[in-house]
Amino acid sequence: MDKLISYVNQKGNEFKINVLYSTPSCYVKSLNEAGKTWPTKSDDFFPYADQPHSYWTGYFSSRPALKYYERVSNNLLQICKQLEVLAGNRQINITSESKTLKRAMAVAQHHDAVSGTEKQHVADDYAKRLAIGSSHCQNLVNVSLGSFLSATSPPSFTFCTLLNISVCPVTEDSKSFAVVVYNPIGRVVMQFVRFPVNGDNFLVEGPDGKPITSIISIVSASTKAVRRSRGTATHELVFMATVPALGYNTYMVYRAKFTQKFQEMVFSKPMREKALSTSPIVIENEFLKITFDNNTGLLDTVIDTVSNLTMMVKQTFLWYNSSTGTPDSSQASGAYIFRPNRTNPIPIMLRNNVLTKVYQSNLIQEVHQEFSPWLTQVVRLYKAQRHAEFEWTVGPIPFQDGFGKEIITRFDSDIKSGKQFFTDSNGREILERVKDHRDTWFYNVTEPVSGNYYPVNSRIYIKDDKKQMTILTDRSQGGSSLQEGSIELMVNIFHINKSHI
Repeated sequence: MDKLISYVNQKGNEFKINVLYSTPSCYVKSLNEAGKTWPTKSDDFFPYADQPHSYWTGYFSSRPALKYYERVSNNLLQICKQLEVLAGNRQINITSESKTLKRAMAVAQHHDAVSGTEKQHVADDYAKRLAIGSSHCQNLVNVSLGSFLSATSPPSFTFCTLLNISVCPVTEDSKSFAVVVYNPIGRVVMQFVRFPVNGDNFLVEGPDGKPITSIISIVSASTKAVRRSRGTATHELVFMATVPALGYNTYMVYRAKFTQKFQEMVFSKPMREKALSTSPIVIENEFLKITFDNNTGLLDTVIDTVSNLTMMVKQTFLWYNSSTGTPDSSQASGAYIFRPNRTNPIPIMLRNNVLTKVYQSNLIQEVHQEFSPWLTQVVRLYKAQRHAEFEWTVGPIPFQDGFGKEIITRFDSDIKSGKQFFTDSNGREILERVKDHRDTWFYNVTEPVSGNYYPVNSRIYIKDDKKQMTILTDRSQGGSSLQEGSIELMVNIFHINKSHI
């Protein structure tokens, strides 16, 4: 660098440049002394395009499983760092530390990592690095929490890392086990805990040793299909855990037949399947009432029972046919670039209605929907919660027809949002978006769909004077509002030609 600076300055008169080492404060001082008014920019640069038909909005949704795994790994890393400080010198070996996961997370932030634009074997390597780092952090959590529970003979914990497919050998096979729930944030948390079990009679004891209410729900057929032979659980045990700020609580779980002393205790209650009728399907709690059309099985209304406000909303799943290029541009849809070959997506429904089952209990109510053999969803409403949970299972995406597919879910409501919608910026501030508009330059619409897609890291919403619909995501996704009152999110992608960016 010194040689470069010397060379340039020797030709300073010729280049009209003077190079020197500087600091941010020196730079700002020089700007002020220049006496100029500098423009400010409050909007961002999304969505980016390098050609009229090449909008780099596909990577917002590419490899959704890796995006989810990275978010979960980051959650574990923050807990790991916290307990690493609290544990002090209790760490016993080099595999109980946070450094390995820190490095894996840093590598996974590469623009060809979390973006999902890498080849499959590279994605496998990123996931492997995260898994190794997570293992080290789990060891550290094991040592730290174990020492808090007992300084002389700390227990050994087992982490259930495959709960998303209802797999945890300890909870599936044990007659009794302890569940330790840790809260890393500075306020009390009340959270429903669920894990796989075999059987339908269990007793759950809270931290005070008294029985608490628990529910047995079924493992969905789609979850069983995804996990294949990796687990055998037929049910999931669900209960509400209350955890103090920066603390933990322990819950004991017993099979009902484990000992006779539990004969008069409060056992878990199974969720019951509700027989469908000609009336609308309804699930509700203290705050929300959600109805589904009994003919189509689709979401119909969401009612805020506290304010008595009703929102008409229909949820569907659709797919965009991936472009393979056109006469005016050879650009195809790929891992980086989203380019559908038509504006209107194609509905995913093999029949006129969605196959629907309803399960109810005093803690949870669920609507299980099957849109196609490869796309299912569970709409879940917990007791005393002000939001509903939508858990979809998408894939394997069929490709025998030779078409690449970008799968979306769309919520169409009666909200008068116009062309305006809002997305988060890296999970922090909220940015206003306007369809077919850019604040600081003239926008020529060449791709009406992908040119209006934005990254959704944590939330997207639309609103009018009376209502607001917000969707919180568990991973980064691409999303937009292409019609008034509508929100769509891209949930999965399959491209026939993997060579296109």
